[in-house]
Amino acid sequence: MTSSPAESIQPFRLSVPESDLDDLYDRLDRTRWPEGLPGVGWAYGVAPEYLRELVRYWRHEYDWRAAEARLNEWPQFTTTIDGANVHFAHVRSPEPDATPLIITHGWPGSIVEFLDVVGPLADPAAHGGDPADAFHVVVPSIPGFGLSGPTTETGWEAGRVADAWAELMGRLGYERFGAQGGDWGAGISRELGRAHPDRVIGVHLNLLPGAQATSEPTEAELAALGPEERERTLTSWRRWSAWMDDASAYALLHSTRPQTLAYALTDSPVGQLAWIIEKFREWTDSEELPEEAVDRDQLLTNVMLYWLTGTAGSSARIYYERAHAAGRGAAPAEPSTAPTALAVFPAELQIPLRHRADRTENIVRWTEFDRGGHFAAMEEPDLLVGDVRAFFRQLREKGVG
Repeated sequence: MTSSPAESIQPFRLSVPESDLDDLYDRLDRTRWPEGLPGVGWAYGVAPEYLRELVRYWRHEYDWRAAEARLNEWPQFTTTIDGANVHFAHVRSPEPDATPLIITHGWPGSIVEFLDVVGPLADPAAHGGDPADAFHVVVPSIPGFGLSGPTTETGWEAGRVADAWAELMGRLGYERFGAQGGDWGAGISRELGRAHPDRVIGVHLNLLPGAQATSEPTEAELAALGPEERERTLTSWRRWSAWMDDASAYALLHSTRPQTLAYALTDSPVGQLAWIIEKFREWTDSEELPEEAVDRDQLLTNVMLYWLTGTAGSSARIYYERAHAAGRGAAPAEPSTAPTALAVFPAELQIPLRHRADRTENIVRWTEFDRGGHFAAMEEPDLLVGDVRAFFRQLREKGVG
């Protein structure tokens, strides 16, 4: 793709019609609730008593207009790239020499993941940081997700999204830039660095797909490792195996029948809420409820972007495209040469192994934290911001940039 003129970028302001909110409230009022088993908690899925209370709060206390106003504090835009509408926020730093940085969400996340990190990244001086660590921050919605959806054609896997991001940064005038992401954002950011090493300064990830133990380690494999990495490998396999056995059904459905799922989630806001909130409970560093790790209003704002845009199905299609991709959409075609940092949070569902990560990435920074989970930007924004700053500072000190 070649860069297009700047006038192809259009200003955007989020303004949901009141009729859409009225429709939501009507649907919530008329929810047809299934029966649940007494005394089983979350064992069979989202606990009915929890969901009823959360829906009550959503209907009567949650303030979408306040959330909308907060999102609109970011300058936002849309543009067409490779036939898809791409929505993005572009928050320029007051520091003229700031490093351009594109940060990418995953599923079941959205740009809402980054509400608490964009300000400190763009304007560190205003948040007690060093102005030298400033970034011009670009926050796109993945095609098919939220305000970039739905998509209208097949093929939007991670590699295609990465190429779209390279085009987007070129349109914004950024020939060299950094990338950051977790979940699908990690896969996209990694591919961005692998496919465009001449333009990507560095890649910061808080998840590294494929670096966990995906099969039971053999005695020979374990014997080649030191004691600490050996135990980590066994732990990684146990966690991955448990996820495959008990928690991976959603991914299989996304990968095989996303359209069938879309009928249910697009018609029922409670269904959409349950489908997402379960993952926030399971993937965060929380004891019992997702609100222990992520603010309840922020959780609901994230769900609202899926509901209001009707993108339950189109966002799930990225799993289908990966599962059916030929080549780089499924796995890296070759190792990445881009300097890469990995921030490891203990409740992450995939425990990365350094000896595996080094096979596919140019790892120059590896940081392990004592708290936090899959949604690092929402759960531990200060830790994530600090590690992103430290990584790109490290690169600057080595003359990379």
